[in-house]
Amino acid sequence: MAPAAVPHLVVHNLREQIREHILEGIVSGRWKPGERIVERRIAVELQVSQTPVREALRELETLRLIESAPNKGVRVRELTAADLKESYPVRAGLEQVAAELAAPRLAADASVLEREVAALRLADAALDGEAQARHTVAFHHEIVRAAGNAVLLHAWESLGIEVWTTLSIRWLSPAPRAYAAEHQQLVDAFARRDPAICALIKEHVLSCAPQV
Repeated sequence: MAPAAVPHLVVHNLREQIREHILEGIVSGRWKPGERIVERRIAVELQVSQTPVREALRELETLRLIESAPNKGVRVRELTAADLKESYPVRAGLEQVAAELAAPRLAADASVLEREVAALRLADAALDGEAQARHTVAFHHEIVRAAGNAVLLHAWESLGIEVWTTLSIRWLSPAPRAYAAEHQQLVDAFARRDPAICALIKEHVLSCAPQV
């Protein structure tokens, strides 16, 4: 297998960049489910020490993307639709709270959401799954950020939303989906100060969960 392009790594953000490099390898299929990920090989490829690689792998293990066992090393988990679905009820609850807190702010100015919807329209037209995942996550991230609650934001980010959304879209979506249209409906609900916005957000998130 040809080695992936090596990104330019910034020293102060080394662990995060290594994690993203490994994550992209898993999502893109460079490392298949059940395949071993060799810490030393990644360190050599990226021209870094093994310590930040080990730290990045621990983070991905916390997100349940990889698993380690004595004398067997680190391997990509055999993920199922049920595994991918588990975080969605938790995420839906968090975003329901976020919508309630963020509603006044987003009713007054939803430009941060409209920007992501515009990007989703382009991604939908191009059938670009990677861009669909990226801007879908960014849209929901802006709602949580607009809530202005650091504890809520930390809890949401700790779920690894970007990881699970990307995997759900790129691995399990059975057919193209109009992401822009459904997110525009949420923008419109915020704009008209719809009292049902919290329920709409919860229903929307749950509808995105993989079907088991």
